[in-house]
Amino acid sequence: MNNIVITGVTGFVGSNLVKYFLKKNYKLHVIVRETSNLNNIKDILDDIEVFTYDNNITNLIDYFNQIKPSAVIHLASNFIAEHESNQIDSLVHSNISFGLHLLEAMKSAGIKKMINTGTSWQHFNNDDYNPVCLYAATKQAFESLISYYVEAENLQVITLKLFDTYGETDTRPKLINLLNKFADEKIELNMSPGEQVLNLIHINDVCKAYEIAYNLILQDEGIKHKSYSISSEEQFSLKEVILLFEKFTNKKINVIWGGKKYRKREVMEIWSKGKKLPNWKPEISLVEGLKRYIKS
Repeated sequence: MNNIVITGVTGFVGSNLVKYFLKKNYKLHVIVRETSNLNNIKDILDDIEVFTYDNNITNLIDYFNQIKPSAVIHLASNFIAEHESNQIDSLVHSNISFGLHLLEAMKSAGIKKMINTGTSWQHFNNDDYNPVCLYAATKQAFESLISYYVEAENLQVITLKLFDTYGETDTRPKLINLLNKFADEKIELNMSPGEQVLNLIHINDVCKAYEIAYNLILQDEGIKHKSYSISSEEQFSLKEVILLFEKFTNKKINVIWGGKKYRKREVMEIWSKGKKLPNWKPEISLVEGLKRYIKS
């Protein structure tokens, strides 16, 4: 039986991924913090092994030596679109330091394979590297640190760079959920002019991508560090997404277009230069995803 460690399981993507892998009969170990809210995985706590990390790397090394996972799937992160000065330490701790602890524990325990999670926001204006925000910069910094462990310790890493995710179980204050809330509450919504381009990928397709990446890294001993783009084949402007939402929900969004300015470094052009993950392609269109959301 495959023995996998997954981080970030209390978030939307991570909680869906751990449930997806459970259905495939993987043996799962998840790493959480003492302050983690486990609501998203409370229904499966009896089916997984939970390790509460106290930031003592020796304990993490001992744990990895004990369970000897076949791979680590690293999703834990702190997403902040526009940071405040007092949030820098949190970004560095969550997006860099904790990942380094994982890599060091893997090295010490002889674990060689990791699936890492990046973001399309590392590629503002479709550039090879141009971070939209400090969050994206920390994700890039961690990839650079991965390179040391790949070259010096022969770790194998696949980084999956995610675009905007959504799905029926999403409780985050993200676009689809907010539209539903604002429509139900008949709130007047001040929006930017709405021409920014969105790439929305359904959580089911994201979970399949992680499974394919996991199988790929187990099978291909020649991988060093490869990066793949996990994106929908569709692109819509914000205006188009809201029109689709209204069409399939029969709900009206009271939008004041141009009621506020675009966010600093608003993503107006989607990153299109990323390599596609072999043997994976998205199967759920935005229209189908919206229909699923409405039925949920």
